[in-house]
Amino acid sequence: MPRMSMSQTPAPTADEVQVLEFTLGTERYAIDIEYIEEIAHVGELTPIPNAPDHIIGVMDLRGRTTSVIDPKRLFDVEDAGEGDRILVFDPDQLPDQGPIGWTVDEVHQVVDARPDDLDEAPGTEMSAIRGILRRDDAFVIWVDPEAVGQ
Repeated sequence: MPRMSMSQTPAPTADEVQVLEFTLGTERYAIDIEYIEEIAHVGELTPIPNAPDHIIGVMDLRGRTTSVIDPKRLFDVEDAGEGDRILVFDPDQLPDQGPIGWTVDEVHQVVDARPDDLDEAPGTEMSAIRGILRRDDAFVIWVDPEAVGQ
């Protein structure tokens, strides 16, 4: 599968934000597309001794050593699925974190999200959860990668 570039996504209107929807386990998540540089396949990972549990290793991604994070471990998601895609973050958007990518089970679509679609996440103090997006048939958990860190 060829790598997908996020630079060709059309701009949202003034009151909308474009989010990329993806799956972790059986739950659907979203992230502001502005943070994503590309979507790649997981390559050969080198484990890092004594790294936090959620950092599953590093890989060479077009000449950059990229830390690969399993967000299922961060969000306490039951491990179901392949986790064979990586959302590669734009290092300019997350300068304090260095080159990083999140493994995800499936990438779905880029959609426009309006402020009216966003509800506060009930019963959670986790600052990485920006809110809950309402969809016709489901809810999508909108995460903030800046709050996650490494």
